[in-house]
Amino acid sequence: MNARQLAQQHLAPTSFAPTGLHIVRASGSYLYEVSGKQLLDLIGGISVCNVGHSHPRVIEAIQQQAAQFLHVMVYGEVVQTPQASYAATLAAHLPPSLDCIFFTTSGAEAVEGAIKLSRRVTGRPGIIGARRSYHGATTGALALMGDEYWKGPFRPLLPGVRQYAYGSQELMNAIDADTACVVLEPVQAEAGINGPFPEWMQAVAQRCRETGTLLVLDEIQTGFGRTGTLWAFEQLGIVPDILMLGKALGGGMPMGAFVASQVLMHQLADNPVLGHLTTFGGHPVCCAAGEAAFRVLLEEDIVPTVFRKEALFREWLQHPAIREVRSIGLLMAVQLDSAEAVQQCLQKCAAAGLFSDWFLFAADCIRIAPPLTISESEIREACRLLCRCL
Repeated sequence: MNARQLAQQHLAPTSFAPTGLHIVRASGSYLYEVSGKQLLDLIGGISVCNVGHSHPRVIEAIQQQAAQFLHVMVYGEVVQTPQASYAATLAAHLPPSLDCIFFTTSGAEAVEGAIKLSRRVTGRPGIIGARRSYHGATTGALALMGDEYWKGPFRPLLPGVRQYAYGSQELMNAIDADTACVVLEPVQAEAGINGPFPEWMQAVAQRCRETGTLLVLDEIQTGFGRTGTLWAFEQLGIVPDILMLGKALGGGMPMGAFVASQVLMHQLADNPVLGHLTTFGGHPVCCAAGEAAFRVLLEEDIVPTVFRKEALFREWLQHPAIREVRSIGLLMAVQLDSAEAVQQCLQKCAAAGLFSDWFLFAADCIRIAPPLTISESEIREACRLLCRCL
């Protein structure tokens, strides 16, 4: 049997209508099918491959670390240079109050860790989130997800979670002395790019300070330059108490992290000892790849190009079928008349050599989140193909 048949027979499905593309190679802004067909990638692994696919510096870092050692011990028990180095590099590019990093294996695990830290620090049960939010698929993260369709079949979930409309006064008013944390995205990605709302976020942050509540920001999808600044919260005029990272954090390798101050994070090491554990979090190869990708992002001045590329997309995405284009940096939603129109367009795009996707809570929108390294000529070609498919 070929790989497609083996996958159908032995891999657990996430849906019964996957794209089914058989990818055997990826480089820069392109994916390559087993047939040799080339597809211009407008997804970047869902905001993972911010420095493009198979960047030489990332591949070299993976190869060098793999030749030294792989897993040696559960996270935190031995000193591993790749972990320590990457943590220090991240801390150097974050506010002083975000100087302590706990590496996990995924973004969803980072959410779980942030929930535990919030409850441990405050001693409170309550968690407030936003409707139409997405924070992962593990049971704790799923409880925070803002849509009953996705989480209803798995109830009961984590208790104590309340949700309100993103950007609402109602959410802000609900923050009280029983609230351990408020968990928000700087911009709601899966809602089809909802936000950002700087003044509202600043008011939420102030309300958190008044009540002793921790503000937790989910930058798993928006971090590492995706929105035009290194971190999306820079555009909001706030600094979270806990920051959650993932996706681009590993440079293409599986990785997540939650970040806080040493004062907060050290409370996970006592009462009980080993208050939070992970076997593979901070895997040395993932850390080496992630730091290499992060340094590429910084040293090749990729982030300063994002707003210009966003403007170019908006200039070229002109078609009668497009109802609206919403964007913050290179996180974009192209709204059509219906979810059916989106699915038809995506199928045509794949046939034409363009790879794109949709949103969980905005099925009438096409997702555009390409590698940040995408060239201006590739942007024009992508828009030409997309408009032709429309």
